[in-house]
Amino acid sequence: MKFPRVLLSAAALVSAVLAHSAFADHHESHDTSIKALLVTGGCCHNYKAQTDALKDGLTPYGEILWTVINEGGRGTQAQIDLYKDPDWAKKFDVVVHNECFANTKDEAYVKSITEAHKAGVPGVVIHCAMHTYRAAPFDDWRQFLGVTSRRHDHQSEYPVQVVAPNHPIMQGFPEDWTSPKDELYIVEKLWPTAQALTISISERDGKAHPVMWVNEFGGARIFGTTYGHNDTTFHDKAFILAVGRGLLWACGRLEEEGH
Repeated sequence: MKFPRVLLSAAALVSAVLAHSAFADHHESHDTSIKALLVTGGCCHNYKAQTDALKDGLTPYGEILWTVINEGGRGTQAQIDLYKDPDWAKKFDVVVHNECFANTKDEAYVKSITEAHKAGVPGVVIHCAMHTYRAAPFDDWRQFLGVTSRRHDHQSEYPVQVVAPNHPIMQGFPEDWTSPKDELYIVEKLWPTAQALTISISERDGKAHPVMWVNEFGGARIFGTTYGHNDTTFHDKAFILAVGRGLLWACGRLEEEGH
């Protein structure tokens, strides 16, 4: 399927150059704003700082109208009130998941999220979203993510290898990027609907694990990355470039050439 490239406006181009000069040539933009929902909160991370950095970092990628839901406190169990509305997803073009609720396992609740995505709402999933609903005995959330992960290695600065250089998300991504100090998630399974974009090697056992990927879930495109534990990652230009292009790809706003 072909998606037309819409050129950056002059204002957006200037913004891109000023904000990320090293990557400005690789940005895509469009004339229509993106209505994005960011679901965040829960255990183990500084979600306020990450939210601010993400919103600021993605500014050059187009006009993104953010709705931020930060609920659940610092615990590992929560149910977001928004999902009680059966039409919760209809007003959003994409949902960014950066939450951490490992021990929430109510099947009807989880399916109220995954079924909306399966119906066609694109998604971007970051770091602890992969361990959210980890205790659930059913696979709906993991199928949506495109990966199964239940644990992580220690924090380190991990070299990242691009394994799908022709994918549009990877255009402009550095060949020799090393992550800021972050956790390497152990990916037990890459689902058949998913494709790895980048990998990192475990310092413990030498095994390779996807750290960025894309997934096709029903009618929706999903971009995911397991990096994003520490705030410094959200200020890294290469990380933001991947998330920004991943969000545009999920919304069908990057060309498919070379994919």
